[in-house]
Order: sequence, then structure tokens, then C-alpha cells
Amino acid sequence: MAEAPGIEHLLFRLALLESQVRAAVEARRAVDPAPDDAFRGLYLSDDDVERLLAGGWPQLPALPEAVAESGRKVDAASSAETGGKSRLHLVRERFGLAPLDIDLLVVALAPDVDGRFERLYGYLNDDVTRRRATIGLALELCGRQGSDAEGRGRLRPGAPLVDEGLVVVEELDRPFLTRSLRVPDRVAAHLLGDDTSAYELLAALADPGPRVPLDAEPLGRALAAGASLVYLRERPGSAGRALAVEALRLSGLGAVSVDFGRLEPEIDVASVARVAGREALLIGAGLVAGPVEALGEPNSARERAAVRAYAELACPVVLLGRSGWDPFWSSRVPVLLDAPLPDEGHRRAAWSASLGSEQAGADALHSAVSGFRLTPEQVARASAAARWQAALSGTPLAAEHIRSGALAQNAAGLERMARRIQPRVGWDDLVLAPSALRLLRELVGRVLNRERVLGEWEMRPGGGRGQGVVALFSGESGTGKTMSAEVVAGALGLELYTINLATVVDKYVGETEKNLERIFSEVDGVNGVLLFDEADALFGKRSEVRDAHDRYANIEVAYLLQRIETFDGLAILATNLRANVDEAFTRRLDSVIDFPFPDVEQRLILWRQCLGDSVPLAQDVDLAFVAKSFELSGGNIRSIALTAAYLAAEGGAEVGMGDLVRAVHREYRKLGRLSVRSEFGEWYEAAADESA
Repeated sequence: MAEAPGIEHLLFRLALLESQVRAAVEARRAVDPAPDDAFRGLYLSDDDVERLLAGGWPQLPALPEAVAESGRKVDAASSAETGGKSRLHLVRERFGLAPLDIDLLVVALAPDVDGRFERLYGYLNDDVTRRRATIGLALELCGRQGSDAEGRGRLRPGAPLVDEGLVVVEELDRPFLTRSLRVPDRVAAHLLGDDTSAYELLAALADPGPRVPLDAEPLGRALAAGASLVYLRERPGSAGRALAVEALRLSGLGAVSVDFGRLEPEIDVASVARVAGREALLIGAGLVAGPVEALGEPNSARERAAVRAYAELACPVVLLGRSGWDPFWSSRVPVLLDAPLPDEGHRRAAWSASLGSEQAGADALHSAVSGFRLTPEQVARASAAARWQAALSGTPLAAEHIRSGALAQNAAGLERMARRIQPRVGWDDLVLAPSALRLLRELVGRVLNRERVLGEWEMRPGGGRGQGVVALFSGESGTGKTMSAEVVAGALGLELYTINLATVVDKYVGETEKNLERIFSEVDGVNGVLLFDEADALFGKRSEVRDAHDRYANIEVAYLLQRIETFDGLAILATNLRANVDEAFTRRLDSVIDFPFPDVEQRLILWRQCLGDSVPLAQDVDLAFVAKSFELSGGNIRSIALTAAYLAAEGGAEVGMGDLVRAVHREYRKLGRLSVRSEFGEWYEAAADESA
């Protein structure tokens, strides 16, 4: 069977090593008084002691020049190797090894390639249980004395063989020369032609996703010119990983892509970094890794040490992160770039490439993904999820499957601080004034077209403003603010996240701002609409400072004023008391929508929608009368209809007019309103009976 390409030189060197071992065995036998002793290596005889005191074994000559100079002279046995360079030669170049390093590596590798070396090493170690080369034996087989400073230095920490993980020095409690040498399985497999990634990395390897047309040439030039460290600052939906992979390709390198978010929390980050760096050098690649925020609490000692372990690897490294570059992360000077945000056409091309022949029509694809900001790798995962959803439903791939796959990429961290709502209502369910409906549709259009206006038309404001959209919904309770937010989210194909004030507001100074920062940071990782209900509790007016409470309350509002400007998503502030919202937010609002109290015609529609077609109604029900007589909001009407239905269900009959007026009376009591005859008319007695 033919050998794997590129390993002939390694086999040739092992053959030369075998001749060196043979010479060592013959040298020992020449002075060994009992070479056939069955218990050899298990005890020391008097003759052994005398031999050791006399100077040990004879010194072997250095390895042949064809081996020692393998980087410059390739023996005839390696002439068939790919490109004229063996894998051993490439390892020497990529890791910056000296000829002696290669000799030591081959000596340590031999037992993993040819089982005969195990027994031979046991014989040469004078201990049948020690079947790997020791440092002393390795130096001897390379023609070096155990006291040779250069040879010993090649196997100490700080030397490439050890630091890059090509050779592991074991049994550190033993004297230096008797410590065993082992070549990791991944290194041995690579030298034998196997390029399967190290198992320590398999769980953390990331697919960069479908190729996206990006201008990677500038970064590729920097990498080709010798830039060893790059930091790409990412935004939600940006293609930082894809850009890094493409730039490495243009510079003539492959890419090992690691997702820090997939690393186990208890794992030794430094050891994984060494494995990742070794993997990249083995296959002639650069390392793409991120996001750095997954390595630990920002600005913590753990995060800095973890990032440093990757930033200072010997291979080219491209790090990804959402925050700015911290100079404490590395002593190296990085190339700093903002990761590009693919435009709508590029994103759609990525979806088409991932979905392939199964994709839905162009219009359906556009409607399904236009509101999402996903990275190319998220697009690949979302496409796979969409295909499984279609298979589960037994129908061809459609827009709803694509949208479901995209939503499946949302991070779960925000759900600890907000309530997630899957939109179940649409435009037809809204009963609002025409002006409010028009403004809501304009709000949806603003979100869908912001990349064209701010990107293609270059109308993005300065001052570090984000691409976010902020809207204020104001109106009395029950006028449809929350439901409208749900409709907007549904129209965009997104989920609605209602902020839970109990998880935000904290009595301790500075904690509220920290909680809000966590919310804004987490929402960057999801494609959703952020709803601050009862927004005046957080966005209230700043007041004159009379004591420390006023000062810190003002700081919270000032923080929100700053943070809302850098927000990239859609945030909706809902309030019953618009006058209580700080005026400084007005400039930062993209849309203000007032929700007026419904008029008679709108209330009639609301009554019909709330009672629905499946609720049995008695003949005496007069919805026109209740709509005209009782001035109620949509929320109140919904509550009354539900109460009336329960009253009818308890009596085992249809919902009658008596049930409705009794339910209205109960709602009035909740609202602190009086039930008067002028409103209830002929049904006043039924309401009066309810009060008895």
C-alpha cells in the first residue's frame, strides 16, 4: 500500500535512526558482560557499577549529514514528496526549528511509528519498563553528550519543541536526563499524513459559513507583510470571521477558526490556546478566534490572561470581539479594524448559498430575512434549522421555516432579564386611529430601510451614533401600546422582549446602570424588539439635586441618554405619562406615536373582536349599545368580555346582555368609576343587582 504523500522523508530518517540505534546497541554489547541476561534492566550487577564508573557507554558519532541538514539537503528517498518538501521539512520551517530539534523530534516519535523502537529503547535505557526515549538517550542518539548545554536547552521550557507542544517532557520529578519524551498524537498523525484536527479543539471549531463578497484584500496585504496580530471589532450581524478567513486565504494561509463561546467554563484556556496555535502552524494556517467576551468578565485578570494566551501565539492570530482593544491583552501591536456589515444583497446571497436548491422564492426569502442581522456562520446554522423545520412539517421550505431558523440563533441570555413574547397578532388585530396605524407602518419601514438610508446613502450621523431605532408609544392604559409593539415585532419577523423592571432597578448605587448595560449588551446578540413598558420609571425627568438620591437618579437617566444613542436595535418605550419622560429623550426618539382613546366605531370593532365568533351570544346582546354607552379602552373591553364569558359559562348559558353589564359594572369598580343610569339605561337594574 502506498504511503501517505509527504512522509517519505520521515520514513527515511527513521531508517537512519534505526542504524544509529543499531550502533548504540552494538556499542553496549561490546562492553556488556551479560547481554543475554533475562533480568537485564531490573538490577545492577558489580560489573555494571564498574562500567558506569569507567565512563558509561561509548559516545556515538553525530547523525549523517543528510539528516542533520535535512532542511537544506533532501535525500533521494524524499524526492517524491509534494512540492519538494516533506512534512518534516515544513514543520521545521513553520515552527522555526533547528536541525537538532528535528533530530530530537524524530527520536521521540520513533516508538509511535515503529513498535520495534519500544523494545530497543527499553534495552538502551537499561530498563525494560522505560519504552520511550529519555532526554539522555535522545541526546546520545543525536551524537550529543548529556552535559551538552545546547542539546539540553532544546528540551527546556522556552524552546520551540516544548513551548509549541511538539514534544512533551514527562516525569518532571525525575533527574533531567532520565525524563521521558513523548510526541503528542496529533503531531504524530500530522507527520504521517493525517490532518484531522486535535480532539481538544473539535468542540470549539467554528464554520465561517458561506462566503460573502468582502473586501479582504487590505487585511490580506497586512498579513502577507508580516502582521502577526489583528483585532476585528464586531457589530451584530457583521462578517468578521468570514473577513478574517478570506484575508488569510489571500495571504497564502489556511484558517483554524475557534469559537470561544463553545469552550467549557472549567477548561484551561492557556492549554487550549497552545493546541490551537500548534494546529495552525502544523497545517500552515492562521488562527481566527473570538469573541473575546466569552473568555471572562470584561477587564478581569482571567480575561486578560486568556486573551494574552491567544494573542501571543507564534502563528498569525485574528481576534474578534465587540469591545475595543485593551492594550493589556498583549505586548504586540495589533492591526485594528471594524468588521464589515454585509449589506442586504450580500446577506441574501449568503442565505441563497446556504439554502441551495431548497430555497424559497426571492420574495419569500426577502420577507423572511430582511429584519435579521446574522453573521454568515449564523446564516449557515439558521438554514440547516429551516430545512429541519420544513421536514418536520412535511411541507416545502417556506418563509416561516426560514424565519424560525433565524430566530433559533437568538442567544438566551436576555431571557433572564426580559420576558420573551412570540408575536401572535397582526395588523388586522389592531383597532387604532388611522394616524397611529400610519406611524406604526412607517416605524416598520424605518427599520427595514435603515441600512439603505444610513449605509448606501451615507446619512449616518456622527458622534458614534448607532443604527438603532427608538420609538415612544404614549397613551392611557389599555389603548394598545403593548399589542402594537407585538404587531411591529411580528411584521419584522422578530421576537418581542419586555423588560422586567424587577430585574433592572436596584437600590444599590450603580447596579441599575450595570443591569441596563447587560440588557443592551445581550440584545445585541438577539434579533428582537426591546420593549420598556412603563418607561417613565426608567426614563423619567431629571430633577434638581437636593440630596444623594436625586444625584444618583439623575445619573441613571444620563446613562440611558448616552446608551440609547449607541444602540443598534429597535427599542420601544411605552408610557401612560408622556409628560414624565425626560425632554432630552425627545431628540433621540425616531418616532413618537400617540394612542388615543377609542371612539364609538372603534369600540364596536373591539367588542366584536374580543367576543369573537366562537363565543355563543344571546339574542338580547346589543354591542352597538355597549360601544356607545361605555367609554372604555381596548384593554378594559377585553377584560369585560372575559369576565362576561366566565359568568355565562358558570350559568351554563350563552353570554347575555345581563352578563355584559355586570362585567362592565365590575370593571367600573376596578377603575373607581360610578355606575350611573345615564350610561346603563334600561340595564341599570341588572348592574344595581350586582351591587346588592
